[in-house]
Amino acid sequence: MKIFTIGFTKKSAEQFFTRLKNAGVRRVVDVRLNNVSQLAGFAKKDDLKYFAKAICGVDYVHMPTLAPTADILDPYKKAKDGDWPLYERQFLDLMQKRRIEETVPKEILDGGCLLCSEEKPHHCHRRLVAEYLKEKWGSVEIEHIP
Repeated sequence: MKIFTIGFTKKSAEQFFTRLKNAGVRRVVDVRLNNVSQLAGFAKKDDLKYFAKAICGVDYVHMPTLAPTADILDPYKKAKDGDWPLYERQFLDLMQKRRIEETVPKEILDGGCLLCSEEKPHHCHRRLVAEYLKEKWGSVEIEHIP
């Protein structure tokens, strides 16, 4: 099984969709809590669903069960430099409580690309989701699309 991840920040629509297509992604799996923000026009839910199919020939699914809750995300975002270790612990606890390894269908994530806004994966929940599932499912290859 292979799980991709990507963030849309600091990417043009051309860069974003070209990278998805070139990587061989089968499905965009939106793991944002809020997928209608004004951050990037092409990354809003309805636009993203259309562009993913029209440009890349891939499906789109929003999976808020793989997103942090507002009570975890908001304090992290509002803190001056964010308390990443606290956020990471809280988010991983949430994934465990949600039992995502049992409730998220593997076929949706196999070849799927976890999408959120963060430019890089190192301080992003998409990486935590992928690594959590790799630990639980075993034999999962993770590719972070730059």
